[in-house]
Amino acid sequence: MMILLTVLAYFAVLFGISRLTSRRADNNTFYRANRRAPWYMVAFGMIGASISGVTFVSVPGMVLTSQMTYLQMCLGFIVGYLVIAFVLLPLYYRLNLTTIYGYLGQRLGKRSYLTGASFFLLSKMTGAAVRFYVVCIILQQFVFDPVGIPFIVNVLAMVSLIWLYTQRGGIGTLVFTDTFQTVCLFTALILIIFTVISGLHFSVGDAIDTIAASPMSRIFVFDDWVSPHNFWKQFLAGAFIAIVMTGLDQDMMQKNLTCKSLRDAQKDMCTYGMAFVPANLLFLSLGVLLAIYFGDAAAQMKGDTLLPTFVESGAILHASLFTLHLFIIGIVAASFSSADSALTSLTTSYCVDIRRQPDNERLRKRAHICMCLFFVMFILLFRAVNSTSLIDAIYTIASYTYGPLLGLFTFGLFTRRQPDDRLVPYICIASPLLCYALDAAAQHLWAYRFGYELLMLNGLLTFTGLWLARKNL
Repeated sequence: MMILLTVLAYFAVLFGISRLTSRRADNNTFYRANRRAPWYMVAFGMIGASISGVTFVSVPGMVLTSQMTYLQMCLGFIVGYLVIAFVLLPLYYRLNLTTIYGYLGQRLGKRSYLTGASFFLLSKMTGAAVRFYVVCIILQQFVFDPVGIPFIVNVLAMVSLIWLYTQRGGIGTLVFTDTFQTVCLFTALILIIFTVISGLHFSVGDAIDTIAASPMSRIFVFDDWVSPHNFWKQFLAGAFIAIVMTGLDQDMMQKNLTCKSLRDAQKDMCTYGMAFVPANLLFLSLGVLLAIYFGDAAAQMKGDTLLPTFVESGAILHASLFTLHLFIIGIVAASFSSADSALTSLTTSYCVDIRRQPDNERLRKRAHICMCLFFVMFILLFRAVNSTSLIDAIYTIASYTYGPLLGLFTFGLFTRRQPDDRLVPYICIASPLLCYALDAAAQHLWAYRFGYELLMLNGLLTFTGLWLARKNL
């Protein structure tokens, strides 16, 4: 019950922030925060928004199977964020876009515009629901099951709370709530790390030395080209994933478009990009410490269960009750900072891109409610099929759903050709299907399974299809 009260107190703070930031709010506030957001707050908040509940639970457990090789991808992220800052952001600011898919309409045509926006809606709804499913499961286990509250009530309550604090201020509110949630997230993470260090009877120096000496701290893999953890595969995939899942994603770019100027937005993006490596290093270091804490038993655990097992076993109770509460708040903050912005961006894209009625406040309010209901339906669907493998495959899902967006934007930016706009939807649907067939064939014929490079292949196939369907200008 005390944990539930802590969560409610946390939401009370969010509602207080929402009330202060949504005074005199209108559609421009909801969509663009009136282009007045401080860049440093946007950058700090975006770090928390990028670290979902999946990251909080799954990344520490990665060390059991892939050591710290995930940092290779994080290094690739930096290159991707630089491309976003100095290639994409200048374009978006020059065109004064509310949603980034407006560029596709101006450059490629109406059907390309609707196709890009539709792929975003599908990608974001699926990905965000999978991520939020994680926090709902954890809250069910630690908060709601002990008091007999069913899962569906849990989901409805959590999504309703998001709707309550975002329904007026939208992105204008999220710039400030994300900052608060990022503070909670990293406070919880650091306290948990210190709790594990204490449980191991280490000093901080001992912990650093132990992590550095552990075979689980291996970062770079240059000697195995077949391995999905090969440096160049991970590095290049990281660059493209950052470009696609941030630079071509309305959710993440909507926050950048709230900055006062292009220069501020570029400072925001570069700062955010550089912070991603140390942030994930903390999560992976926690994973190494947890593996050492559990000893031989860690080898029998699945990666996603490493941190929850530590909490469930009561080990964390060696620390203060305050630390336990912050663990729950950390999970909630990590998930809500990504889910609330996802629902806001979905509403924005539907009203601006699909319905083409950015000034219709009544439509915007109804769309926001509908997006919340769809969100609930997707989460309950994942619960019904009990597909935890979907959580592990978020980047693979993104490779299929974001690949066409990569192809569309690349074709628009780096060619002067005009595709046959009538064929664009069919090309963008065919490319992921062809990728799936190629992946299945490669596994059958050569025992090779595509990893994150599937995103690049998907984008290339979309680009090739657009090129073959091109018209001379």
